[in-house]
Amino acid sequence: MEGKRLEERVFRVLMALSAGVVAAGLAAVLLVVLVRGLPTLTFEMITQTPKGGFYLGKQGGVLNAIVGSLCLAGGATLVALVLGLPVVFYLQKDYGGGSRLAALARLSLDVMWGIPSIVYGVFVFALMLYIGLGNSLLGGIIALSLVELPIMARAMQEVVIMVPAALKESSYALGATRLETVAKVVWRQSLPGIITAILLAFGRGIGDAASVLFTAGYTDNLPTSLTEPVACLPLAVFFQIGTPFPKVQQRAYASAAILLAIVLVLSIACRLLARKSEAHIAR
Repeated sequence: MEGKRLEERVFRVLMALSAGVVAAGLAAVLLVVLVRGLPTLTFEMITQTPKGGFYLGKQGGVLNAIVGSLCLAGGATLVALVLGLPVVFYLQKDYGGGSRLAALARLSLDVMWGIPSIVYGVFVFALMLYIGLGNSLLGGIIALSLVELPIMARAMQEVVIMVPAALKESSYALGATRLETVAKVVWRQSLPGIITAILLAFGRGIGDAASVLFTAGYTDNLPTSLTEPVACLPLAVFFQIGTPFPKVQQRAYASAAILLAIVLVLSIACRLLARKSEAHIAR
């Protein structure tokens, strides 16, 4: 008995240390970005597009990259949701969960999750060349949606699996069809987890640079069309940190701070929304 208690204490300490390392890592990232970025972050930087010589230390801001990032990640998240949600519901036991097609879909999602985002960027870039499409918002959305799809689908699948079987059986007993059960029971029970999965995918998309490097391009203008190039914050950080001018390098940290703030605000908003949705969850 004493040995089991000692073992439990050791594992508790290890778990606490692991949690501390994760928290310390996040705190270190936030500290470096905020300490270096906040002194350079100005209202002008958030509300203006780059002026002539911005990347040489002159006037302007990164409004084009902020709006572009939201358009890219928002569009890709919407595409991934439209494609991924039906797949997730199909993978349930009540539908095709035990079929060979479902097994192939699960394997495909797992493989897609492990593919580096730069590969998606190269693939979509080759596709764009084939159809005659240049660097554009549409190309970036397609590439990012491929990055987000396996993340979102697998996260949503884990949530849907947790829906109690008794709830679905009760729905069937009352005469509901499988489609009605999915739409009115499974969907509502899974909603907080689905929101979290969407947030997870959006956060992955808005911070990815490799997949949009060849597909979205870059511009100092605000996005006005799906067929025009678009800027994004990760590439803005990349271009600014790579210049030899210290003032511009400081702006890179300010751009990173803006990106962190966007993700933080969305995280808090989605958490609050998920809590409200939990009022409909059966325990």
